[in-house]
Parts: sequence; structure tokens; C-alpha cells
Amino acid sequence: MKKITILLLLSLCSLMVFGQDKFIIKNDSLQKPIVLNEVIVEATRASEKAPFAITNFKKEAIEARNLGQDIPVLVGYLPNVVTTTDAGAGVGYTGIRVRGSDATRVNVTINGIPLNDSESHGTYWVDLPDFASNTQSIQLQRGVGTSTNGAGAFGASLNLLTDGIDEKAGAEINKSYGSFNTHKYTIKTTTGIVNDHFEFSGRLSQIQSDGYIDRAKSDLNSYYVSGTYFNNKTMIKAIGFGGHEITYQAWNGVDAETYKTNRKFNSAGAIYDANWNVLDYYDNEVDNYTQKHYQLHVNHFFNDHLSGNLALHYTQGFGFYEQYKQNQKFSSYRLTPITINGTTINRTDLIRRKWLDNDFYGTTFSLKYNQDALNMIIGGAWNLYDGDHFGEVIWARNASNSEIRHQYYFNNGKKKDFNIFAKSSYQLNEKLNLFGDLQVRNVDYKTYNFLPTDVDENLTFFNPKFGVTYQLNQQNNFYLSYAKAHKEPNRTDYEYAIIPPKSEELNDFELGWRYQKDETNFNANIYYMQYTNQLVLTGAIDLNDGSPIRANSGKSYRLGIEIDAVFKLNNQFSLMPNIGISNNKNINFTVEENGTVVNLGDTEISYSPSIVAGNIINYTPTKNTELSLYSKYVGKQFLSNTELIASQLPDYFVSDLMVKYKFNTSKLFKNIELVGLINNIFDKKYVSNGYMWDTTPYYYPQAGIHFLTGVSIKF
Repeated sequence: MKKITILLLLSLCSLMVFGQDKFIIKNDSLQKPIVLNEVIVEATRASEKAPFAITNFKKEAIEARNLGQDIPVLVGYLPNVVTTTDAGAGVGYTGIRVRGSDATRVNVTINGIPLNDSESHGTYWVDLPDFASNTQSIQLQRGVGTSTNGAGAFGASLNLLTDGIDEKAGAEINKSYGSFNTHKYTIKTTTGIVNDHFEFSGRLSQIQSDGYIDRAKSDLNSYYVSGTYFNNKTMIKAIGFGGHEITYQAWNGVDAETYKTNRKFNSAGAIYDANWNVLDYYDNEVDNYTQKHYQLHVNHFFNDHLSGNLALHYTQGFGFYEQYKQNQKFSSYRLTPITINGTTINRTDLIRRKWLDNDFYGTTFSLKYNQDALNMIIGGAWNLYDGDHFGEVIWARNASNSEIRHQYYFNNGKKKDFNIFAKSSYQLNEKLNLFGDLQVRNVDYKTYNFLPTDVDENLTFFNPKFGVTYQLNQQNNFYLSYAKAHKEPNRTDYEYAIIPPKSEELNDFELGWRYQKDETNFNANIYYMQYTNQLVLTGAIDLNDGSPIRANSGKSYRLGIEIDAVFKLNNQFSLMPNIGISNNKNINFTVEENGTVVNLGDTEISYSPSIVAGNIINYTPTKNTELSLYSKYVGKQFLSNTELIASQLPDYFVSDLMVKYKFNTSKLFKNIELVGLINNIFDKKYVSNGYMWDTTPYYYPQAGIHFLTGVSIKF
């Protein structure tokens, strides 16, 4: 009944998140524009004066490369960011790491609403294909950053803001095609402002790709609808968006020996003979999942100094991954041994489906007060996650006592997440701005029928943040900040831990310098992130679904410097270089060998390259033509925390070339744009990710040179 009530409530609004940083409505009675700033954005995003490392990614930059690849790939050239894809070409399952912190520590919000899965803490971009087509802007906060609604940043925050209000009616058609039979179709439309108070928009998308890795196919569909009502002081906007993905599994990787002769090999779905020779492949070894999101936001200005926002949200997820498994024990599937002609049979080949059926809903809220030198926001969120996990046997060679869709396990996880924060900035004088941010977060996580043992945790965290920004002159400002963060273990941590996992604690110190003059921007940032009980990636994965396995590492730290800049050399050339240099260490890291604890001393934290650098060169020979060269260097990294030589992933340098040509507008079309993108133009054979199976490394190879082309027509 609870689920039905929430569905009915939010479905009423699903055809109606604010879509832009601000918009202006002219009111003749007041004879001046009324500016409605989005309180929700200001509550979760850092301002230009905030004492943290921030990068803003605008719509123009998002649109430039949006030919079907996921958002992690589109933002992969931002400072200290490393991305990877299972299928090897940016479509399907993709991942992101920032400062070496994996996706479970990158807190993602859409219009302030949490996107990370409550139990795994990960973000599955494959569930929202082509979401970039409705993304107005992205802000990346590296480090702890400001208080956010949701799972609490531990390495970075990625805040997405959806499309804004279009004043005029219009439509857009996008079509792209590329290597590996990759297709993308997108249709967008908007009514523009109707009757001075309403605006509606929508999108449909389809993306298909065979993938670079063998059989790593993707069939992705998504939609987005929104409606807005506004008057002089109030805006009500709601959206419904979602996606359905079917991807052939590619999360097994390829072992180091096979990689030498066949880097595209995919063991998923393989059917073996008695000597482990591949006979064939199961044709439906797929991940099949649907996710639907509903958001309703109310933004109101009480007066010139006080405004507020209230948001309701609901996310429904439902789907499975299917696997062909050979020679499985009956006992693992709650089956009884059978006897045929005097022979006892207790093993069988079978096909199983592992299901996830979850609901996530709640509210976020904030009040903003702004007068003279004081800017203050009080806000918070309450969210509830309820997820069922169950498995079915849909076919077996020897079915024993099973019925159709025999259920062999069922468990449930419930998580309540409440946080409240108050953050403010105060302009002490012309040069000095003070920042303070206090957050209290409570997490209550319980499981039912979960192995190896049920979880019953109630955790309360206090996360203070303080900083100061000094404006030396018009061109230069400096900042210094301290932020504390905590993060609870995820579902996989509890499942694989030898001893109960502990919550992580982080003290983050940031010192930065920003320079801006004319067309030049320069940012430098030094950070020291000191951890207690960091849940580092061990290098192992859950072979059922590819989830990384983590373990507490005691004391550890990340110390680094980040530099990024924008240089406009003239009207035709601009450069956007960035580099991150870091030292990432576990302190006195211990392992157990033959029942004895061995201290390995200080070791490199896994998946943490000491150098990550990038650059974008833009050349605009004419008003309608643009060429961009994207380059990325990622230094060597270890796939484990023991610095085993076999676990070292080599460094790599890749470059992409993009060419855009915009036709002059005509009476029929507002805009026609052609885009050509050549990825990995130097055909580098590289690996961006991997894991360890005992002492054997497994790799996720990325495609060599490949291309995407696209055409965009706006009416």
C-alpha cells in the first residue's frame, strides 16, 4: 500500500527540478525582472568563493561530445578524473574515479536528489542512457566539498542539473553512428512558455552498440518529460525520467595470458567441455534492468531575503542478470539430490536469474537567507530504501524437485538516511570571506535473511567543514579549508568481510589559488586527505556481478597537487591543460599469510595513479568550424594494495580528435550541426581497469582507434 500511495502521488506530477541556475520573468506590475535562483542548486553546489576544488562543466561542453557515450566518458578530461568502460568504447557499463577514489565515494545528485544506490553506493549510468541530452550543467567538487543531500561525498561530488525553461517552442533531432555498429537516436521537444506560466518538454532516446569486447552488446532506451508552472514568486516543476537497459555481460575481464593473443575475449556466457575448451556461448547472458525516476520541486521566494525549496522524489528499480552455470551443486540452489538408474545426481547445468526489486523515496528541503554580507542555507534530507534481492532457476538439465522459476534465495535490505545541515558564508570585509558548514547524518541499515549474517547498524556522523577565502585583488584569490567526512560500509563490504567492516573517517585539508584575468583562468590546489579505516579496493571482485570488493586498511592518506587552466591564445586558439600529481599510501599495511599477520609497511593505495594529466586544444578557423584535440595521460597504478608486480597496470596516453561544422541557419531550421569524433587517434592498445584473481591479473581492454559521427537538427 505504501508503494502504491507514493506512486500515485508522484505519478500525478510525472509529466511536469529546476533546469537552470537562474531565469528571469518580467512582470509588468512590478516593472522589473524577478530573479528566481534555484535554492536547491545553491544548497548542494559550491559557489565561486567556496574554499574547495571545483570544476563547472557547461551545457556547450556536454553537447559537443554527446554522441552516445556515458557521462563519465564525457567528463573524463576533467582534473584528476579517470574513467573506464566494460565494453571498451564508452557505451554500456562505465565507471569513474576521482583522486583515486572509486565510484562508491563519488556522491552523485540530479537536481539535489541522490542517484547513488543506497546499498552498493555505486552509480550505474547504464540505467540512464543519453541523460546528457537533458543535462544543463555539471559541477565536480573534488575532495569532501560542501554538505550534500545523499550518501555523503568521500572523494568527490558530481552534481547534475537538468534542462531549464525554454522561452520558445522548438524541437531537436539527433542521430549518430560509429564503430562497433553504434547508433544513437534522440528526439527532443519543448512547448516554450505557454500562457506566461507554463512550459513542457520531453525526450526519447535509443542507443545500440555491439561493443568493442566480444558480445558486449548494449540495447538502451530512455525518456525524459518535464512540466513547469511559475509565477512571480513560486515555481513548481516536476520531471519523470528513466531507462531500460539490456547489456551482454562484460564484467569478467580477460586474464593476462589470454590478453596477449585475444584482448577482446569475453568469458561471460562461455560453455565449456570437460577440458575447459569453449564449445559455445549462451546467447542471453545479459543484464536486464529498468529504472524510473520521479521528482517534484517547489521553490518559493518569501521576500527579497528568504527563499525555500521542498522536493519529493521516488525511484523504482527492477531487473535481473541472467547466467548459464555449469556443474552446479544442488545444495547451492536448495535442490534435493536425485537417483536415476541407481546413480545419485547432485549437480546440474542450469540457467539462473538474480533479481533486484527496489524502491527509493524521500524528501529534500532547504531555506536560504541572504542579506548584505551573510548568506546562509539550512537544509537536509530524509530518504528510505527498500530492496529485495532474490534468485530464480529458470532452467536446469536435472531439475530435481524444482518448480518453474524455482526461487533459491531471498533477502531484503532497508536503509533510512537522514541528514540536516547548516552552511553559511560571511563577507567579513572586502577581502575576507568566511565559510562554515555543519552536517549531522544518521544511517539505519538492516537486512533480512542476508549471508553471512544479517546487518543491523544505526550510525550517526557529525561532519563539520570550515574555510576562508582571501581576495588579494581582482585577479587573485586564495582559500584554505578543512572538512571531515564519514561513510558507512556498503552491502558488499558486509558480505565479504572476514571481520565486521568499520565506517570510514576522512579529514580533508585543501589549500588553493585561483587566478582570473581577461581570457585566462588558472587554478592550483594542494590537498591532504587523511583516512582512518579507509575501505580500499582490494583488487578482487564479486565474480557474480563484477562489484569491487573492499576492506578496511587502517591508516592511509592521499597527498597531492592539482593544476588546471584555460588560456585563450587568440581568437582561434585556446588551451585547457590540467594535471594532478599525488602520493597515495596505506600506512603499515598488513596482510595475512598462512595464518600469520605480515606488515608490508607503507604501500600504494590500489587504483590510485600518482599522475593524471589532460589537455584540450581548441582551434576555430571560422565562425562555423571548430576542431578540438583531447588528450589524457594516466600513470601506472596497482590493482592491489600489496604492490605485487603482476598487479601493476601500465600507464597510458590517449587522444581524441573532434571536428564540428555548423551550417548557417535557414527559415526551416534554427541550427544544423555535423560532428565527427575519432577516439584514440593514435590507436593505443591500453587497459584502463582490472582486478586480481589470487596472483593473476584480469584486464578491461579499451578500444583502439574508433569513430563516432553525428548530426543535430534544431527546429
